[in-house]
Amino acid sequence: MSADVKLLEPLDALHLPREGPALRVALVVPQSGPLGLTGPSALDGALLAAHEVNAGGGVRGLPLELVLVDGGGPPGAAAGEVALLLDAGAVDAVAGCHSSDVHRAVEAVVSGRAAYVFTPPHEGGTRRPGVVCTGADPVRQLDGVIERLTARHRLRRWALVGNDYIWPRAVHRAAGAAVARAGAGVVLERHLPFGTAERALEPLLDALRAARADALLLSLIGADLVRFNRALRRSGLHRRLVRLSGALEENSLVAYGGDDTGTLYAVMPSFVSLAEERRLRLAERHRAVFGPYAPVLDAYAVGLYDGLHLLAALGSRGELVPAGGLARAAARLLHGEGAAVRRAWARAPLGPAREGVHLARAEGLGFTVLP
Repeated sequence: MSADVKLLEPLDALHLPREGPALRVALVVPQSGPLGLTGPSALDGALLAAHEVNAGGGVRGLPLELVLVDGGGPPGAAAGEVALLLDAGAVDAVAGCHSSDVHRAVEAVVSGRAAYVFTPPHEGGTRRPGVVCTGADPVRQLDGVIERLTARHRLRRWALVGNDYIWPRAVHRAAGAAVARAGAGVVLERHLPFGTAERALEPLLDALRAARADALLLSLIGADLVRFNRALRRSGLHRRLVRLSGALEENSLVAYGGDDTGTLYAVMPSFVSLAEERRLRLAERHRAVFGPYAPVLDAYAVGLYDGLHLLAALGSRGELVPAGGLARAAARLLHGEGAAVRRAWARAPLGPAREGVHLARAEGLGFTVLP
């Protein structure tokens, strides 16, 4: 079986005439940059959702088509490409799984022009009209987690290390409050530019030793998270520090080489090892369409899969509009009941996404989800 989805490059979408009526979505997914290693998995999640929508008859009879935009470069580049597509009438909506700085740039050019669903964990705050965020904000994502780990490991001295952009700064604000509630303290905070080389991390490792940190919250993403964990391993600090990440998923863990310390944790909306019927059925559907050697569907991919189905459900009700009511319409679909809501999800075999996050511990190349 293969995915019944038309996937277009932006230039083709801009310059080639449409072959027929369709609902076209600009799919903003990292193909480069720090989060580029999550791109293949996220693209698979989106293609699977679009395949299911099309197999079910499309959105009001229109097939769902995807236009792939690289969301891994500078924020202005992705936003500029989306703006060109909108200006040309080449796309009808936008969905994305990328960093929050790219999100804010895309949001600025999309708002009032097209519906935009942004799916990964995000920085929180207010949104412009026509924008729906389906991931967790830092307060929700970290709710009770730092307190739990602080008590479990008798931690006293937390360090906060993240990339230098909007999401890590919001995470650190939430984490600082949680550390205080847990009766511990923050002894070090750093924000690193994207692409910081491993050799440039040595002063930070020295600072962690000098601060006598016993816990580390990591809000680095993708390749930067992998490089930092490798540097920790070489220094031996990985066995002295309890580490928690709100961005670590299976692809990054494998790229890091796995972890056997028992003290590396991740808090994410989904894990491959999550023993829930919905997650197991999703894995089965993915294998049926893409085969046994396709990339694993990590948390970012699952979020984008659900985000595409949400766009299709909104479209089936005629609510895919770039107005302030879009977020309310999405909430009704995600939390509502009744025949009308069920009809909207008719093309989503697994139904709406389930909210919440899970705490998991790295064990080798995978995660064990903790009760």
